[in-house]
Amino acid sequence: MFYVFLSICCSVLVSIMLKLAKRYHIDVYQAITWNYSIAIVLTWLFLKPDLRHLNNAPFALLGLLGLLLPLLFVIIATSVKVTGIVRTDAAQRLSLFIPFAAAFLIFNETSTAAKLVGLAIGLIAVVCLIPWNKQAKDRKTGASSWVYLLIVFLGMGIIDILLKRVSQISIGTSLFIVYSLAFIFALIGLLYQVFTKTMRFSWPHIFIGWVLGIANFGNILFYLKAHQSLSKNPSIVFASMNIGVIVFGTLIGVFIFKEKLSLFNKIGLVLAILAIAVIYYPQFFTNLFAH
Repeated sequence: MFYVFLSICCSVLVSIMLKLAKRYHIDVYQAITWNYSIAIVLTWLFLKPDLRHLNNAPFALLGLLGLLLPLLFVIIATSVKVTGIVRTDAAQRLSLFIPFAAAFLIFNETSTAAKLVGLAIGLIAVVCLIPWNKQAKDRKTGASSWVYLLIVFLGMGIIDILLKRVSQISIGTSLFIVYSLAFIFALIGLLYQVFTKTMRFSWPHIFIGWVLGIANFGNILFYLKAHQSLSKNPSIVFASMNIGVIVFGTLIGVFIFKEKLSLFNKIGLVLAILAIAVIYYPQFFTNLFAH
């Protein structure tokens, strides 16, 4: 469980850094671009990718992932600024219900009542977490903020499905290719903005991006190590990771960034935890209601 804790800390740290970006006038796009450069190096050092046999690699899917990752990262950064760390983190974690639906519709997994109930609770939780009741001065932002949450929710779910599709390649090799492509796509976008003078290049952003990349990579690295140490109990890692991020994100958002949660938001957080519990521990709830 120590690796799960470290993964949770890294995940929340990424959200905190994105939250602080606006306060310290950090160009999020530049930081995100250089984040992938250090991720490539760390993947090479810690996950030892094997690049000798790539004839059967699904480069179309890997390329799509490489494009979606930086694009969604930018949207997540915007969502954190607009809707807050709590709601953005919850939207990311609740996106797990999309691959659950895909498991039934695409991967032909047998559905159960508990899984379907959990999925329904999760969707209700997303609705509750949307900041419907913004104050009048934020009404313009509040009216459009749900779009960011929806894109984060859908985007993370789609990426998860694509990762399942490329699972025939080792994790290290897959991540190395994806991070490399993500860096190339993001760098092209950065250079375009610099040459068209819509962005002013800043050297310190390379270092900032590396710090962000270390936290982002640490999230994935410790998550994989947690699965290795608890290989016979993957549901424990999956559930504790998602519940932990939501709880830690809530504590950070409320007590450090002074974010205000409405009654609906609080209900949404409770429903999020309940939904994950129902999905990953269906037998417990089945036995509970059976008695």
